[in-house]
Amino acid sequence: MSKKALVTGAGSGIGRAVAVRLQAAGYDVMCTGRRVAELEKTVAMAVEGGGRLVYCAGDVSKPADVDAVFAAVLKEFGRLDVLFNNAGIGAPPVPMDELTFEQWSNVVNVNLTGSFLCAQRAMAMMKRQTPRGGRIINNGSISATTPRPNSAPYTSTKHAITGLTKSIALDGREFDIACGQIDIGNAATDMTVKTRAGAQQANGTILPEPAMEASQVADAVLYMADLPLSANVLTMTVMATKMPFVGRG
Repeated sequence: MSKKALVTGAGSGIGRAVAVRLQAAGYDVMCTGRRVAELEKTVAMAVEGGGRLVYCAGDVSKPADVDAVFAAVLKEFGRLDVLFNNAGIGAPPVPMDELTFEQWSNVVNVNLTGSFLCAQRAMAMMKRQTPRGGRIINNGSISATTPRPNSAPYTSTKHAITGLTKSIALDGREFDIACGQIDIGNAATDMTVKTRAGAQQANGTILPEPAMEASQVADAVLYMADLPLSANVLTMTVMATKMPFVGRG
């Protein structure tokens, strides 16, 4: 029987790439995100001979929407084996004292609260299904430990994702629920277009940065997802080899 997966933020970028990669590998995949038209584009990319690829639109920062998505997973698949907690946004790269409360809150609500809500619902389902258990993969970021200039909201939430990941890994242990985190550096998506054109460095200079393909991230997530529940990748860093991250840049 094919494994069942849920991918958040599946209407673009890494989420789309992961959803299609899992489907091609035989997973039945539920995609979610806020934009129906983009989710439909993702579903249209399904590979012949793979699993099912369906969608349920929703905003992960809203508990009612998250409940509706998980109800759709239960109705369509009957269980959940893998959650890829991917949905995330950033704030304008302005000095911290110029950020509005709304800008800060939007990032926290999607990146952290949204990941918590989805993980909470996934754990509840995984505890009760037969056979029980499953895997949660959180999308972190290399920014969690090495921030870019003027990135306090994004960096803070991604740092918090590491704590969430370890808490889930610990609390899910007795229920056969594994949890890991993938930290991604410069995948070629719409979110990194400006970075590839020129990103501000810690010394104030603006430099273009190399990127890798989103498909390479998808391959890494598939590796994590395919592991038996007796094994777990707690943290993985996948990054463009020549990006200015290791050392002084």
